[in-house]
Amino acid sequence: MRESITLLGMVLTAAPSGDYDRRLVLLTTERGKITAFAHGARRQGSSLMACSRTFVFGRFTLYEGRSAYNLQSAQVINYFEELSADIEGACYGSYFLELAGLCSGENEDATEMLKLVYQSLRALLKPAIHNCLVRRIFELKMMVIGGEYTQLPEEKVSDSCAYAWEYVVCTPVEELYRFVLKDTVEQEFIRCVERARKRFLPRQCKSLEILETLTG
Repeated sequence: MRESITLLGMVLTAAPSGDYDRRLVLLTTERGKITAFAHGARRQGSSLMACSRTFVFGRFTLYEGRSAYNLQSAQVINYFEELSADIEGACYGSYFLELAGLCSGENEDATEMLKLVYQSLRALLKPAIHNCLVRRIFELKMMVIGGEYTQLPEEKVSDSCAYAWEYVVCTPVEELYRFVLKDTVEQEFIRCVERARKRFLPRQCKSLEILETLTG
Protein backbone atom coordinates (compact mmCIF):
# COMPACT_ATOMS: atom_id res chain seq x y z
CA MET A 1 0.00 0.00 0.00
CA ARG A 2 1.34 3.41 -0.97
CA GLU A 3 2.06 5.86 1.81
CA SER A 4 0.35 9.23 1.72
CA ILE A 5 2.00 12.59 2.33
CA THR A 6 0.49 15.79 3.69
CA LEU A 7 1.63 19.10 2.23
CA LEU A 8 0.75 22.67 3.15
CA GLY A 9 -0.26 24.47 -0.01
CA MET A 10 -2.67 26.44 -2.16
CA VAL A 11 -4.58 25.55 -5.32
CA LEU A 12 -3.18 27.71 -8.13
CA THR A 13 -5.31 26.24 -10.92
CA ALA A 14 -8.18 23.78 -11.14
CA ALA A 15 -9.33 22.43 -14.50
CA PRO A 16 -11.75 19.66 -15.56
CA SER A 17 -10.17 16.32 -16.38
CA GLY A 18 -12.19 13.50 -17.90
CA ASP A 19 -15.85 13.23 -16.96
CA TYR A 20 -15.66 13.77 -13.21
CA ASP A 21 -12.09 14.61 -12.19
CA ARG A 22 -10.15 17.83 -11.69
CA ARG A 23 -6.51 18.51 -12.51
CA LEU A 24 -4.95 20.76 -9.90
CA VAL A 25 -1.71 22.68 -9.73
CA LEU A 26 -0.68 23.24 -6.11
CA LEU A 27 2.00 25.46 -4.66
CA THR A 28 3.39 23.65 -1.62
CA THR A 29 5.97 24.57 0.95
CA GLU A 30 7.80 21.26 0.89
CA ARG A 31 7.78 20.32 -2.81
CA GLY A 32 7.16 23.54 -4.69
CA LYS A 33 4.72 23.41 -7.60
CA ILE A 34 3.08 20.03 -8.15
CA THR A 35 0.29 18.57 -10.27
CA ALA A 36 -2.44 16.55 -8.54
CA PHE A 37 -5.63 14.86 -9.71
CA ALA A 38 -8.78 15.02 -7.62
CA HIS A 39 -10.64 11.94 -8.81
CA GLY A 40 -14.40 12.25 -8.73
CA ALA A 41 -14.21 15.86 -7.49
CA ARG A 42 -16.90 16.97 -9.97
CA ARG A 43 -19.39 14.35 -8.86
CA GLN A 44 -22.27 15.70 -6.81
CA GLY A 45 -21.57 15.13 -3.11
CA SER A 46 -17.85 14.45 -3.54
CA SER A 47 -15.78 15.26 -0.47
CA LEU A 48 -13.13 16.70 -2.80
CA MET A 49 -15.42 19.17 -4.57
CA ALA A 50 -14.96 22.12 -2.18
CA CYS A 51 -11.23 21.71 -1.64
CA SER A 52 -10.30 21.38 -5.31
CA ARG A 53 -10.96 24.99 -6.33
CA THR A 54 -8.59 27.87 -6.92
CA PHE A 55 -7.63 29.99 -3.89
CA VAL A 56 -8.12 27.08 -1.46
CA PHE A 57 -5.34 27.07 1.15
CA GLY A 58 -4.78 24.19 3.53
CA ARG A 59 -3.11 20.86 4.17
CA PHE A 60 -3.50 18.40 1.32
CA THR A 61 -3.09 14.67 1.79
CA LEU A 62 -1.92 13.00 -1.42
CA TYR A 63 -0.58 9.79 -2.89
CA GLU A 64 2.43 10.16 -5.15
CA GLY A 65 2.04 8.61 -8.60
CA ARG A 66 4.55 8.19 -11.41
CA SER A 67 3.95 11.58 -13.02
CA ALA A 68 1.48 13.31 -10.70
CA TYR A 69 -0.11 13.18 -7.28
CA ASN A 70 -3.60 11.97 -6.39
CA LEU A 71 -5.56 14.01 -3.87
CA GLN A 72 -7.03 11.96 -1.05
CA SER A 73 -8.34 14.67 1.31
CA ALA A 74 -7.70 18.20 2.51
CA GLN A 75 -7.91 20.14 5.73
CA VAL A 76 -8.90 23.60 4.48
CA ILE A 77 -7.59 26.63 6.37
CA ASN A 78 -9.05 29.30 4.08
CA TYR A 79 -11.34 29.15 1.04
CA PHE A 80 -11.07 32.90 0.28
CA GLU A 81 -14.76 32.89 -0.62
CA GLU A 82 -15.09 36.68 -0.15
CA LEU A 83 -12.35 37.16 -2.74
CA SER A 84 -13.97 34.84 -5.24
CA ALA A 85 -17.22 36.80 -4.94
CA ASP A 86 -15.56 40.15 -5.76
CA ILE A 87 -14.76 40.61 -9.47
CA GLU A 88 -11.86 43.01 -9.03
CA GLY A 89 -10.42 41.15 -6.06
CA ALA A 90 -10.71 37.84 -7.91
CA CYS A 91 -8.83 39.31 -10.89
CA TYR A 92 -6.01 40.53 -8.67
CA GLY A 93 -5.95 37.19 -6.87
CA SER A 94 -5.89 35.22 -10.12
CA TYR A 95 -2.91 37.26 -11.26
CA PHE A 96 -1.07 36.51 -8.01
CA LEU A 97 -1.73 32.79 -8.43
CA GLU A 98 -0.64 32.74 -12.07
CA LEU A 99 2.54 34.70 -11.37
CA ALA A 100 3.41 32.37 -8.48
CA GLY A 101 2.95 29.43 -10.81
CA LEU A 102 5.25 30.94 -13.41
CA CYS A 103 7.92 31.80 -10.85
CA SER A 104 7.94 28.46 -9.00
CA GLY A 105 9.28 25.03 -9.88
CA GLU A 106 9.05 21.43 -8.76
CA ASN A 107 10.95 20.01 -5.80
CA GLU A 108 11.98 23.33 -4.34
CA ASP A 109 11.34 25.09 -1.06
CA ALA A 110 8.41 27.41 -1.78
CA THR A 111 7.76 28.42 1.83
CA GLU A 112 8.34 32.14 1.33
CA MET A 113 6.46 32.26 -1.97
CA LEU A 114 3.46 30.49 -0.48
CA LYS A 115 3.48 32.87 2.47
CA LEU A 116 3.58 35.80 0.06
CA VAL A 117 0.61 34.56 -1.95
CA TYR A 118 -1.43 33.85 1.17
CA GLN A 119 -0.70 37.18 2.85
CA SER A 120 -1.31 39.06 -0.40
CA LEU A 121 -4.74 37.47 -0.86
CA ARG A 122 -5.58 38.43 2.70
CA ALA A 123 -4.43 41.99 2.00
CA LEU A 124 -6.87 42.23 -0.91
CA LEU A 125 -9.66 41.84 1.64
CA LYS A 126 -8.47 44.86 3.65
CA PRO A 127 -10.24 48.07 2.56
CA ALA A 128 -7.54 50.26 4.16
CA ILE A 129 -4.94 49.41 1.52
CA HIS A 130 -5.55 49.93 -2.19
CA ASN A 131 -5.54 46.80 -4.34
CA CYS A 132 -3.16 48.47 -6.78
CA LEU A 133 -0.65 48.96 -3.95
CA VAL A 134 -1.10 45.35 -2.82
CA ARG A 135 -0.24 44.28 -6.35
CA ARG A 136 2.98 46.28 -6.45
CA ILE A 137 4.10 45.12 -3.02
CA PHE A 138 3.43 41.55 -4.14
CA GLU A 139 5.41 42.00 -7.35
CA LEU A 140 8.40 43.60 -5.66
CA LYS A 141 8.55 40.94 -2.95
CA MET A 142 8.22 38.23 -5.62
CA MET A 143 11.32 39.63 -7.30
CA VAL A 144 13.15 39.58 -3.98
CA ILE A 145 12.15 35.97 -3.24
CA GLY A 146 13.22 34.95 -6.73
CA GLY A 147 16.60 36.56 -6.22
CA GLU A 148 16.05 38.83 -9.20
CA TYR A 149 15.82 42.26 -7.65
CA THR A 150 16.84 43.65 -4.28
CA GLN A 151 18.27 47.04 -5.19
CA LEU A 152 16.78 50.48 -4.71
CA PRO A 153 14.65 51.89 -7.55
CA GLU A 154 16.55 52.51 -10.75
CA GLU A 155 15.50 56.13 -10.83
CA LYS A 156 15.81 58.93 -8.29
CA VAL A 157 12.79 58.89 -5.99
CA SER A 158 11.50 60.68 -2.91
CA ASP A 159 12.68 59.60 0.52
CA SER A 160 9.19 58.23 1.26
CA CYS A 161 9.21 56.05 -1.85
CA ALA A 162 12.73 54.81 -1.13
CA TYR A 163 11.71 53.94 2.43
CA ALA A 164 8.65 52.01 1.23
CA TRP A 165 10.82 50.13 -1.28
CA GLU A 166 13.39 49.21 1.36
CA TYR A 167 10.62 48.17 3.76
CA VAL A 168 9.19 45.70 1.23
CA VAL A 169 12.62 44.31 0.36
CA CYS A 170 13.73 43.78 3.96
CA THR A 171 10.51 43.03 5.90
CA PRO A 172 9.26 39.47 6.59
CA VAL A 173 6.26 38.53 4.47
CA GLU A 174 3.94 38.36 7.48
CA GLU A 175 4.48 42.07 8.14
CA LEU A 176 4.41 43.40 4.57
CA TYR A 177 0.95 44.90 4.39
CA ARG A 178 1.12 47.24 7.33
CA PHE A 179 1.56 50.58 5.62
CA VAL A 180 -0.22 52.91 3.26
CA LEU A 181 1.21 55.74 1.17
CA LYS A 182 0.08 59.21 0.23
CA ASP A 183 -1.37 59.27 -3.27
CA THR A 184 1.65 60.95 -4.85
CA VAL A 185 4.09 58.55 -3.19
CA GLU A 186 1.90 55.56 -4.06
CA GLN A 187 1.92 56.52 -7.75
CA GLU A 188 5.69 56.97 -7.60
CA PHE A 189 6.10 53.54 -5.98
CA ILE A 190 3.77 51.95 -8.54
CA ARG A 191 5.72 53.46 -11.43
CA CYS A 192 9.04 52.19 -10.09
CA VAL A 193 7.79 48.65 -9.46
CA GLU A 194 6.21 48.52 -12.90
CA ARG A 195 9.52 49.40 -14.49
CA ALA A 196 11.25 46.61 -12.56
CA ARG A 197 8.44 44.14 -13.26
CA LYS A 198 8.89 44.52 -17.00
CA ARG A 199 12.56 43.60 -16.61
CA PHE A 200 12.51 40.84 -14.04
CA LEU A 201 9.12 39.08 -13.99
CA PRO A 202 7.43 36.86 -16.62
CA ARG A 203 5.27 38.86 -18.99
CA GLN A 204 3.05 36.11 -20.38
CA CYS A 205 0.34 36.40 -17.69
CA LYS A 206 -3.10 36.12 -19.27
CA SER A 207 -4.70 37.15 -15.98
CA LEU A 208 -2.67 40.38 -15.97
CA GLU A 209 -4.16 41.36 -19.33
CA ILE A 210 -7.65 40.84 -17.91
CA LEU A 211 -6.77 42.74 -14.72
CA GLU A 212 -5.35 45.73 -16.57
CA THR A 213 -8.38 45.82 -18.88
CA LEU A 214 -10.66 45.85 -15.85
CA THR A 215 -8.76 48.43 -13.83
CA GLY A 216 -7.66 50.61 -16.73
